[in-house]
Amino acid sequence: MSTVSVTRPRSRTGAPPSRTPRLDWRLRFAALSLIWGFSFLLIKVGTEGYAPFQVTLGRLVFGTAVLAAAMAVKRERLPRGARTWAHLTVAAFLLNALPFSLFAYAELTIPSTLAGICNATSPLWGMALSLVALSEDRPTRLRVAGLGLGFLGVLTVLGAWQGFSGLDARGTALALLASLSYPVGWIYVRRTLAGGGHSHLSLTGAQLLLATLQLALVTPLFTSLPTHVHALPLLAIAALGALGTGLAVLIQYGLVDEVGPTTAQMVTYFIPVIATAAGVAVLGESLHWSTPVGAAIVLAGAALTQARPRR
Repeated sequence: MSTVSVTRPRSRTGAPPSRTPRLDWRLRFAALSLIWGFSFLLIKVGTEGYAPFQVTLGRLVFGTAVLAAAMAVKRERLPRGARTWAHLTVAAFLLNALPFSLFAYAELTIPSTLAGICNATSPLWGMALSLVALSEDRPTRLRVAGLGLGFLGVLTVLGAWQGFSGLDARGTALALLASLSYPVGWIYVRRTLAGGGHSHLSLTGAQLLLATLQLALVTPLFTSLPTHVHALPLLAIAALGALGTGLAVLIQYGLVDEVGPTTAQMVTYFIPVIATAAGVAVLGESLHWSTPVGAAIVLAGAALTQARPRR
């Protein structure tokens, strides 16, 4: 559910900003895990009253509002330069508009628990892509083993030995494609926007704004205005945007600033656990033994893909 790639933010002088956090980083880490873990439940509730594109548009509107408020408080300005905005347009599509929409469409036919587990495959896709696209990421036996183990876990979750019976192939494919979109976007941002001198808050605010405009253009073409206001789904969309897209990004960058990107990225391994627990406890979704077992294998493989050789 990340918005942009995790890199340590820097001040305009080039030095990491030094601030005294108001809350211990462990509490903020737990809050971020809960927010992103419950996001899949909120998507499911939102699609019960509104079309997937409408859910995504509402999510982006509320998320952009939170980032705009944060920028106003910190007196941040939007980035300048046509080249920067062109790259941000692509990043907004790959990291926000596309995956958010795909997850919303996927959850029309698959449970939120499965969507949350599919999201955990992002590190696996990222490792596979980085070996091709990023020359500094060298393959090791441990990371390649993690990649194989992770996709074995995916097959376990999907019940490959049963011929994928009872599985909605289209919804699952959409969720996996959404998870693939994140690392593609991260690699693009890393190649085009890293070291540009803009603050991460400014870039993310512009990125969410562009994603909102993209959905504002697309949504009327594929949906019609709702005839009724569904209160609970609307509240779910508002929470999904304000918390899962807006506040979560601010918490994430604060964690990266304080404890570094490696520790901050560990939140990825808690998201499917919380998403599964929320889907079962709140929505009453069924849970077969292969789901938690496969999820554990996926997370173990993802952890191995992030291992770095000692220097």
